[in-house]
Amino acid sequence: MSNELEFLSHHVVVGKLSRRDFLGRAAALGVSATIANSLIGSAARAAGPQKGGVLKAGLQGGESSNVLDPALNLSQVNFSFGKAWGELLVELNPDGSLENRIAEEVGSSDDAKVWTMKIRKGIEFHDGKTVSPEDVVATLERHSDEKSKSAALGILQGIDSMKASGDEVVITLKDPNADFPYLMADYHLVIQPNGGKDNPNAGISAGPYKVTIDEPGVRYGGEKFANYWQGDKLGHADQIEIVVINDATARTAALQGGQVNMINRVEPKIVDLVKRVPGVTIQNVAGKGFYPFNMFCDTAPFDNNDLRMALKLAMDREELLDKILRGYGSVGNDFPINEAYPLFSDDIEQRKFDPEKAAELYKKSGHSGSILLRTSDVAFPGAVDAAQLYQQSCAKAGITIEIKREPGDGYWSEVWNKQPFSLSYWGGRATQDQMYSTAYVSGADWNDTRFLRPDFDKMVLAARGELDQDKRKAMYRDIAMVMRDEGGLIVPFFNQYIDASGKGVQGWVNNPAQEMCGGYALSICWLEA
Repeated sequence: MSNELEFLSHHVVVGKLSRRDFLGRAAALGVSATIANSLIGSAARAAGPQKGGVLKAGLQGGESSNVLDPALNLSQVNFSFGKAWGELLVELNPDGSLENRIAEEVGSSDDAKVWTMKIRKGIEFHDGKTVSPEDVVATLERHSDEKSKSAALGILQGIDSMKASGDEVVITLKDPNADFPYLMADYHLVIQPNGGKDNPNAGISAGPYKVTIDEPGVRYGGEKFANYWQGDKLGHADQIEIVVINDATARTAALQGGQVNMINRVEPKIVDLVKRVPGVTIQNVAGKGFYPFNMFCDTAPFDNNDLRMALKLAMDREELLDKILRGYGSVGNDFPINEAYPLFSDDIEQRKFDPEKAAELYKKSGHSGSILLRTSDVAFPGAVDAAQLYQQSCAKAGITIEIKREPGDGYWSEVWNKQPFSLSYWGGRATQDQMYSTAYVSGADWNDTRFLRPDFDKMVLAARGELDQDKRKAMYRDIAMVMRDEGGLIVPFFNQYIDASGKGVQGWVNNPAQEMCGGYALSICWLEA
């Protein structure tokens, strides 16, 4: 019976038998629909990716102000679209290892200060030009220029000099950094002709798809790049399309109705309902992402650490985890690192809800009156409800929170990193150094808590250059404690990424680094016939 069903499942994959007829035959043999569908999935994987068609995603995280410049990518739509048309030097695999892309080889001096990347020959840009070491240097130069406003600026500040030499790029760092190759996997560092200095918004790189549609806040599209350097390894559909659907209900309806093949950010409160939709699969994975409440440490009243600590202690994390994430996550501890990171210290005391201590510190701070908290539906799934629950827990400590619900379009350009108290999300980074360097050292453009502490910067720099792993772990513990007890970051929880794929979608690989298969869902997935 098993051999017969395996044979028939192959016929479904190659289009010689309908799924309905196969399921009918399986039922006659006493096999459940769940097992029968898994046989089809196994057969599809064994047959390999199917080519052709149009693969569509309905995504939250797009605004009318978005641009294609990778340096300015700050929300989910540009992140996923950038992974489809852009190519990086290296990429982070789901298991945490690095895969060489444009960089064919990466090596360093014994002290991890001089790094040499051999640039793969014969890779073609979408405009027909060949990727060169000079393009790589120009890309890194542009992103390390403070005028670029690149989100990768913080992680590139350790570079002292760089040059193209033959088919190699040689980078000399100011201080040792054993994690340097991981920094090159930052999704902002898309390699562009002349580094994007001529036209950063051209949407030209060397990824599996060429940009054909660029309608900010509405939709994006691409067609298979015939000369993609990895051939058919990525980019199985003839065309891809991203439709911006910021409303969660509309996004789910679009998947259910077959208008799109996959969506991001399924709200935890409706996961069980979505699971019941025929042909829809919930794709969830735990990782390094977290949903923070950000306070500007250099702006009153948040420039007072007694007030910041009061606001941290006034948060009921367990309630938020239960009611907002419905268990699809874990509690946070007011620093941006969890057990998904190497060298994580699990002996740091978990901060708990303490309204009495919060009230004491709030009184000590000398502040009176309400505190304005900005939020939006696009901040993270359930962000508005999270703000309201926080408002209630703060009230128990005598702290009055005023909530302002901001529109989704413009939230990331006009509220996040602009207003002193707001909700946000972070996808995490490959290493602890990259996370701290991207968001919490003084010179980082994405320092969204305005934590401007030269002594903290020195701690991060010292840990970056320490090659003894035990010593380095202890240093990261000290860094975490400073952030936890003095920073402007409130981390109620680390989230799971909850996406959903529709009928016929194959090839999905959950990636703990980011949502939508680490951003590559449109490149690695395909539609079965």
